[in-house]
Amino acid sequence: MGQSKNKQISAVLWKKIKPLLPQVKPSPKGGRPRLDDELALNGILFVLRTGIPWEDLPQELGFGSGMTCWRRLREWQKAGVWHRLHMLLLADLRGAGRLDFSRVSLDGASVPQPPGGPHTGPNPTDRGKLGSKRHLVTDRKGIPLMFCVTGANRHDSVVFEDLVDAMPAVAGRRGRPRARPDKLHADKGYDFPRCRQHLHQRGIKVRIARKGRESKDRLGRYRWVVERTHAWIASFGKLRIRFERSIDTHLALLSLACCVICLRSLAPFC
Repeated sequence: MGQSKNKQISAVLWKKIKPLLPQVKPSPKGGRPRLDDELALNGILFVLRTGIPWEDLPQELGFGSGMTCWRRLREWQKAGVWHRLHMLLLADLRGAGRLDFSRVSLDGASVPQPPGGPHTGPNPTDRGKLGSKRHLVTDRKGIPLMFCVTGANRHDSVVFEDLVDAMPAVAGRRGRPRARPDKLHADKGYDFPRCRQHLHQRGIKVRIARKGRESKDRLGRYRWVVERTHAWIASFGKLRIRFERSIDTHLALLSLACCVICLRSLAPFC
């Protein structure tokens, strides 16, 4: 490629994602050649990791313009590429014995300073400043399984049922894909009868802290992994705060970040 020293993606990631990308036929009218997909993905990852504005992507890196990378990110989000990549990596992790469904943890984290747009709202813990909230489910080791985004003014428990039911059925081994964990850990923000009943109906053991009865330390020895994963996601410069007004672009960046986290755990087994 001529600029290998600038590459942001590993050969393993490119091998995984290349078959998932939609094929685009050259325009019969000619015109400027389409930027190579691998170069575009390098540019997307550079912006995701550094947090720079799209228009400031350095041209000397050879990844094309930032706006071209932004359009490619949205194009692939619309085609379902990032979700399919996430599911593929989860299946690979399960096949390698690196995905642990014995306990999962669920928690939300506020994301400050969005520029408005859908899924934002006044943050009651930050003087009413506009914010979003990221809700996340991880396996026992902190591998991200599923997420969603709401306004910062939405209570954590509002999305509990939907997020539990959205946990993917993960293949990777013989037999039926695994979709239900043995236990689910959550903090006192989810201590409501409907949350407990929802887990009971699905055969999932309830490990939700009870208000005024159980200390944070008791259940926190298992639940800390989801807090660590939130920190991993926030370490990506473009996700430390919500820069993107478009919820589709924000979700695409979150999906890609989850894929990178999965790949870090999978890399030794590839």
